[in-house]
Amino acid sequence: MNMSFKNDVEAVDELHQVFKQLHNEISKVVVGQDEVVKSVLLAMFSNGHSLLVGVPGLAKTLLVQTIAKVLDLDFNRIQFTPDLMPSDIIGAEILGENRAFKFVKGPIFSNIILADEINRTPPKTQAALLEAMQEKSVTAAGETHALPNPFFVLATQNPIEQEGTYPLPEAQLDRFMFNIQLNYPSFEDELSIVKNTTGNQQIELQKIINATQIQAFQKLIRNIPVTDNVLEYAVKLVAKTRPNSPLATKEVNEYISWGAGPRASQFLVLGAKCHAAISGKYAPDIEDVQAVAEPILRHRLVRNYRAEAEGLTIEKLIKNLL
Repeated sequence: MNMSFKNDVEAVDELHQVFKQLHNEISKVVVGQDEVVKSVLLAMFSNGHSLLVGVPGLAKTLLVQTIAKVLDLDFNRIQFTPDLMPSDIIGAEILGENRAFKFVKGPIFSNIILADEINRTPPKTQAALLEAMQEKSVTAAGETHALPNPFFVLATQNPIEQEGTYPLPEAQLDRFMFNIQLNYPSFEDELSIVKNTTGNQQIELQKIINATQIQAFQKLIRNIPVTDNVLEYAVKLVAKTRPNSPLATKEVNEYISWGAGPRASQFLVLGAKCHAAISGKYAPDIEDVQAVAEPILRHRLVRNYRAEAEGLTIEKLIKNLL
């Protein structure tokens, strides 16, 4: 694929095409999760991490493996368990043959990390991911080690109500650009899934782009211009989620105990730029901000007891804000 663009307009056209190819290739294996696939790719091109929430058995791991294949990236899966230690993720200093300590890299040193069932491990181990996600590096024995570029964490989480889960701390949740909900497949999709997975058929996946091209597209997303009214819309939308603040709505004051921080505004603008580009537009409008608002705000708003008692969901609250 040619990556020497004369200008950003050409580059956006190319990204629009690449996105279609990626989507088609992934849907050969992952059936009926179009919105989920779209959200994960949006986060990646925006250089963000994703949290996938759903009950076991909805092909979350298959989705991440498939994406790693078509993007031609290294992939490691870390199974988060209650006895997992931080050194099991980032690596450890060991005594070498010549009596000198050397650092042995852990599984975090990869382009795509599938942090499977992240909320089954205690907060101490969850925190080992924090620096990696934010700084794109890890520190062991006072030494800082850079992680590969690009670097994405795709974490899966079981619904909180399940046994043996530790809720993720707010600081950890805030590091995820998107919170993506996976639902059960429709009847037709489930028929296709069962048909495709209970025979001998092997699906060959094509590699569509590589690490260098992904980095070029990430740079492109940053270059895309945003008009003042779209910027203001994004920042106002986030400000409205903060109870007892000047822009808060009556509903937010009544039902929300914590609103979203500035990182949400940044992600809304980046997400809108990327959403515009994959749709073939050269600058985002307010509809692009609205398109990414739910997965960005979903895990940043905390409902109070009154909202829970009245069965008011976060999704409903976000829809009303839009």
